[in-house]
Amino acid sequence: MNRAEVIKRLRSQTVETPSWGFAASGTRFGTFPQPWAAKSLEEKLADAGQAHKFTGILPKVALHIPWDKCDDWSKGKALAAQNGVAIGAINPNLFQQPIYQYGSLCHPEASVRAAAQAHLSECVDIMKATGSDALSLWFADGSNYPGQDDFRARRRRLIEGLTTCYAKLPANTRMLIEYKFFEPAFYHTDLADWGSVALICKRLGPKATVLVDTGHHPQGTNIEWIVACLLDEGILGGFHFNSRKYADDDLTVGSINPHELFLVYNELAAAEEDADTAVRACAQKVAYMFDQCHSYKNPIEATIQSALAVQEAYAKALLVDRAALTKARNACDTVTAEECLKEAYSTDVRPILKEVREAMGIDPNPLTAFRASGYAEKVTAERIKKYGKVASAGGGFQ
Repeated sequence: MNRAEVIKRLRSQTVETPSWGFAASGTRFGTFPQPWAAKSLEEKLADAGQAHKFTGILPKVALHIPWDKCDDWSKGKALAAQNGVAIGAINPNLFQQPIYQYGSLCHPEASVRAAAQAHLSECVDIMKATGSDALSLWFADGSNYPGQDDFRARRRRLIEGLTTCYAKLPANTRMLIEYKFFEPAFYHTDLADWGSVALICKRLGPKATVLVDTGHHPQGTNIEWIVACLLDEGILGGFHFNSRKYADDDLTVGSINPHELFLVYNELAAAEEDADTAVRACAQKVAYMFDQCHSYKNPIEATIQSALAVQEAYAKALLVDRAALTKARNACDTVTAEECLKEAYSTDVRPILKEVREAMGIDPNPLTAFRASGYAEKVTAERIKKYGKVASAGGGFQ
């Protein structure tokens, strides 16, 4: 691919930021004091606007309901626009309330399933009011002990509930269904892997697609192979990007294994040029989002770091010599095939990204530019004055 085409593709790259990623966070054991943390929806959107302002590739903010409750969503939509962003995916919360201890849509009690369905309907209404094009679903449903519940009965309840929700989706929107192999359910998880989600998506219809969270896999999992399979089936819907050392660490994307990120983008970039129109269309519609909680970093700076990481990974993937790679593969020349990827991965793409940012009117050094802006110091002082030095969480980490 020539330089002009690489720059064109990079200029079209976008990723959603998570509203909760700008709030106070911590671990499962507690929330750390973070005086800069956004607490209200207004503050989260303002911080997200800054991340987009200095990177140019973060135009949407995913919301988590009820962490991001708003009395008037037309005003919420306008508030996002005032900060230079738009509302992205809507994420229901079906795991925090005590009634969901034994599941939400999978729960044996009809009244609990009805409550979960009512919340999903509320979130669909929020999609309509904000112009969101995606309902992003993650379920903590599962069991912790053998015999606790009937696997097949739970699956049937889940499919029934998702079918009801699917029917309510507005036109030209999607349902993104996420999986996680364990936690908080340690004996079985109702949606534990990409295959279990893919089977349900096939039942629901074309609006239902699989969402891959890069942290939601056992160690050693070949995520790029999963991506290739889902692309080939036309049901890869989106990503939650982060990094993990062990389980679901939610670390800044690219901070642990940037080569894995490159290999994932290699599959995506290749699919964007695939001769199969269905595969190409699927790749071009993938929704990208960060799902990270920044316990030790200023969240805007961490988000900018994440943006730079995915830009670099995508740029390197675009530089892979596809013709040479195909020739080597067809000749079973393993060494040359591997070298094709290594050559692209080892390329210093910073000059290309500098050119891209300058063409977009963005400072070529986003993190340095943000730090020089003084925004972090300004809002930190304002929030300390407003909330005190120990700000409580502004999302689901209270």
